[in-house]
Formats: sequence, C-alpha cells, structure tokens
Amino acid sequence: MPPDPMTPPCAAIVLAAGAGSRMGSDLPKPLHLIGGRAMVLRVLDALAGIDAEPVVVVVGHGAAQVREVVGAEAPQGDRLLFATQPAQLGTGDAARVGQSALSSHPQAGDVLVLPGDTPLLRAATLRHVVAERRRAGAAASLLTAHVGDPTGYGRIVRDAAGLTVFEQRDATPSVAQLNEINAGVYCFDAAKLRQVLPQLRLANAASEYYLPDAIGLLARSGERITAVALDDASEAMGVNDADQLAACEAALVARTNR
Repeated sequence: MPPDPMTPPCAAIVLAAGAGSRMGSDLPKPLHLIGGRAMVLRVLDALAGIDAEPVVVVVGHGAAQVREVVGAEAPQGDRLLFATQPAQLGTGDAARVGQSALSSHPQAGDVLVLPGDTPLLRAATLRHVVAERRRAGAAASLLTAHVGDPTGYGRIVRDAAGLTVFEQRDATPSVAQLNEINAGVYCFDAAKLRQVLPQLRLANAASEYYLPDAIGLLARSGERITAVALDDASEAMGVNDADQLAACEAALVARTNR
C-alpha cells in the first residue's frame, strides 16, 4: 500500500536499544521475526505508511547487527537516521538520545516516539495519534488499550490532575488492578518534548529514566494530554520473551486470516 503522508509531516524516534535478556536468544530483540520480518522493520513499515520523516532508530545492544539489518531492509532507505544509546538507562534516556539526533535535522512540529518491539501497530493508528494531538493542541497524545490481563504494562490513571502513567513495578495494588494500559506510543509537540526530557529523574524502582514520566510532568505543569484508545488491543502487544513473541505471531496470523 502506498504511503498516505501526514500533512505537515511528523518526525519519529524508534526505541530499539534493549538487550532482550528474557528472549533466551543471542539475537538482538528488535531483530526477532514476526511473520518472517524483523519486529523493528514492521514498526518502520507502519511509519513509512504515514511518510514520517526524519526517522531515528535508537540502537544499543547488538547495535552493529541492528544497523546492518535495518539499514538494508527498512523502507526509509538512506533517509533513516541511527543514534546509539551507550548504556541502557531506560526509555526516557533513549528518547533523549533520539531527540539529540533529530536536533541537527529540519524538524516537524510533532515527534512520534514508539518502541521497536510492537510489531502489530498499523499506520492508521499512528496517524490517529498524531491527528489527535494536533486536533486538541495538546502537549502530547498517547496510545492506550483496555486489556483483560494488564500484567507487565504501565497503567493509565485518570484523575483531577490529568493523566498519569505508572509502570508495573511502581504501581500500588489499586493501580495494578486497572486494565487501561500504556501502549508505549506517544506523539509529542516537538518543543514540549525538548523541554520535558531534561526533567526526567531516576526516582523509580528500576533506576532508569522512564519516558512515561514525561506525561506526568507535562500534565502537572498544566499542559494538555490526550489519549487514543485502541479498538484492536492486539496492536499494543509488545515482545519481551519467547511466549510473547509466539502470541504476536498468532495475532498476526489471525489478522491476516480475517
């Protein structure tokens, strides 16, 4: 299907630096196959469907191998940018690395930030998230889903203060019972993203910089945050181990056979 570009275009940062230690494989996690194609390439295919540009892929573990495969097979070709996260200090740090790479290129008003291990995302969904941020004039819009088993995902908390994301390991028992989850896909106003990333701190159970904390920081400063809930929760499926890889493969087969 030919691209259906956003007007004006949006930039994108794909987070593909994780080690994938639970995969039980020496292959870098972003290169594991879903339907015969590397997960990160499926994410890049979705971005190509909205003609996002520039696109930065943040690499880390197995960086050389990821660069080689992605550089050879990504639909963006030589328009793709790479940035290296020297140490895996969390999604917030990876986003900072990606934002730094974007700073030397002409930049759109929107920046999509998304994981390289969510291979079932559709281009239409990414377009919807960007369009919602623009429609609302929000600092950020994020993708959520309602799932039967939210284990392992960040939870969405909506209250008088706005919208906040709590990672699984930091969730209180009451928050852990919520079933609206963070799909890990964000569209930021580019200027707001540049402002908020330096404010991220390590005050969490993992001693990492969490990108979802940017949502809470923006909301608490009075910025508007909006959310787009998925109709098809399978698009939010991430891959952290072999069982989740198999589940994604099964979901892709089911989608293809509809």
